[in-house]
Amino acid sequence: MDERALEAYLQRHIPLARAMQVTARRVTPDSVELLLPLTPNLNHRDTAFGGSIAAAAILAAWSLVSVRLAREAVHARLVIQRQEVEYDRPVETDFSARAYLEEPAAWERFVHTLRRRGRARLSVACEIAAAGACAARFEGAFVALLSPGKPPI
Repeated sequence: MDERALEAYLQRHIPLARAMQVTARRVTPDSVELLLPLTPNLNHRDTAFGGSIAAAAILAAWSLVSVRLAREAVHARLVIQRQEVEYDRPVETDFSARAYLEEPAAWERFVHTLRRRGRARLSVACEIAAAGACAARFEGAFVALLSPGKPPI
């Protein structure tokens, strides 16, 4: 799946992504990077709303796992189980959310467990960047449930 296909999927199937005006900047086997304009994600202090930052990180992380599952032709429902966000500085410009696996070797275990047991959990990290600096860090756990016959995305 390339950037245009991922962006179209998010816009069509996730109303929040459409409202936040999310665009896909980069999709690789190792990471997914989403871009977000500041204006639709503002808080009352003219910085990015913390909820928008957290949602952007979840969307990027969910997208990374979904894209990787699709590449392996594994059909699964994917849901977030847990998340933690650390906000380091206010976001005063457009920003990005780049998701990646902190432990790349965990992917093979995740897919193996999912195929064998029908359920698996994976941790995904994400960095929120604005004005060339890291503004927030996310770590989340996603659970995948095999869903035979239903395409991942």
